[in-house]
Amino acid sequence: MKTPAARSAAHYLQKILTARVYDVAIESPLEIAPALSRRIANQVLLKREDQQPVFSFKLRGAYNKMVQLSPAQRAAGVICASAGNHAQGVALSAKRLGCTAVIVMPVTTPQLKIDAVKALGGSVVLHGDSYSDAYGHAMELQAQRGLTFVHPFDDPDVIAGQGTVAMEILRQHQGPIDAVFVAIGGGGLISGVAAYIKAVRPEIRVIGVQTVDSDAMVQSVRAGKRVTLKDVGLFSDGTAVKLVGKETFRLTRALVDDYVVVDTDAVCAAIKDVFQDTRSILEPAGALGVAAVKQYAQTHGAKGQTFVAITCGANMNFDRLRFVAERAEFGEQREALFAVTIPEERGSFKRFCELIGPRAVTEFNYRISDAQVAHVFVGVAIPKRAEAQKIARNFVRHGFATLDLTDDEMAKEHLRHMVGGRTELAQNERLFRFVFPERPGALMRFLAALHPGWNISLFHYRNQGADYGRILVGIQVPAADDRALQDFLATLAYPCVEETLNPVYRLFLR
Repeated sequence: MKTPAARSAAHYLQKILTARVYDVAIESPLEIAPALSRRIANQVLLKREDQQPVFSFKLRGAYNKMVQLSPAQRAAGVICASAGNHAQGVALSAKRLGCTAVIVMPVTTPQLKIDAVKALGGSVVLHGDSYSDAYGHAMELQAQRGLTFVHPFDDPDVIAGQGTVAMEILRQHQGPIDAVFVAIGGGGLISGVAAYIKAVRPEIRVIGVQTVDSDAMVQSVRAGKRVTLKDVGLFSDGTAVKLVGKETFRLTRALVDDYVVVDTDAVCAAIKDVFQDTRSILEPAGALGVAAVKQYAQTHGAKGQTFVAITCGANMNFDRLRFVAERAEFGEQREALFAVTIPEERGSFKRFCELIGPRAVTEFNYRISDAQVAHVFVGVAIPKRAEAQKIARNFVRHGFATLDLTDDEMAKEHLRHMVGGRTELAQNERLFRFVFPERPGALMRFLAALHPGWNISLFHYRNQGADYGRILVGIQVPAADDRALQDFLATLAYPCVEETLNPVYRLFLR
């Protein structure tokens, strides 16, 4: 006698095998991620749904639903609620089928996705902060206008369309697969994937992935009932769902083997991993599977296994890349942050830098504020997380009180940009912008050449990944030493611009 889970899988197997998706979708490649595979000692395969015509898997489910509507339903038009990718799938499907489409999107949707929907002929309505807010408004409009609602995940035909992703994976790789990692928003993709895999290759583990601040499915499975989140994180906007679907909850609870919850830094690191292997840039939701593969392999000590991560979307706002690049270092556990207290006396800054040694400094923020002690915010490149504790202990051992801020969200998000301000102690301060070559020893060369009677009163540096670093330095130089200062600058031979008369400096730092 078949279990309910087996009956669900068998029922959906037929629907997936007969789903109509290839009028609009491609059979996306299944590619190895060579660098990532070597680094984590497991074979990592990427199911490249980011290469679909709308850069997401969502058009599969949308088209499979809409192609089965009656002529009268198509003539009346369709409506959907979406954070962006489903919206593009519906808009493209409507264009292909010759019907109108109203798309209700949260106001937090990236402009890139809004513009893409409009370009495909969809009529966009912005409402609410999350998918759930947009959904409520879409249902009101649907009733008012007599439209057919195309659900982004909680519909058997949509789920079946998404399940064709799994059908392709198993056809493209017929050898052993240990686990398939699937991002979860409302649950449509993982429901379809799990239904197909459990019907055809039940030994393959299906693992769902959510972010720490949008884990409605994980909380629901643990509670045994659907849980509505009060708020959802918006970084991974494609999975920002407060309440999962009834059918997707039923299928996921019955068929999915395990779950991995990842944080923002891990997602940023995964975006970087995929870029390094493919030169493609995923959106945060699209990178969840890759982030989970890394976390799962580390947690379980997995070696020599084969993992598939579905890279389910690439609709990334360009403006987000700055944030992603900065936080990726933390996700890779390759940058440590410290707040270090050093004596406010000549030579202590240089002595502290000598302790850092050959390690690459990623950030340095300091502003004189106390006559007795100086507080320095410093970032250091590290090979692994445990190195941060070792560095902190070394600072303390040499008399520098230290706070390890590597896991401090406020420090990573805000504090690093706020160190500084006005001070009465910065007498005779001259301000310079220097361009340093990004190589070991450049900072020490600067400090070694500095006149011992001069004091550094301000220092700001952040590694931007370029060949040259840009540094802002305040130096307390008596007026009588102006000629010596000019000689120092000439000897140093680093390009520089004096900013002492800059009005911005006088407004905020002088």
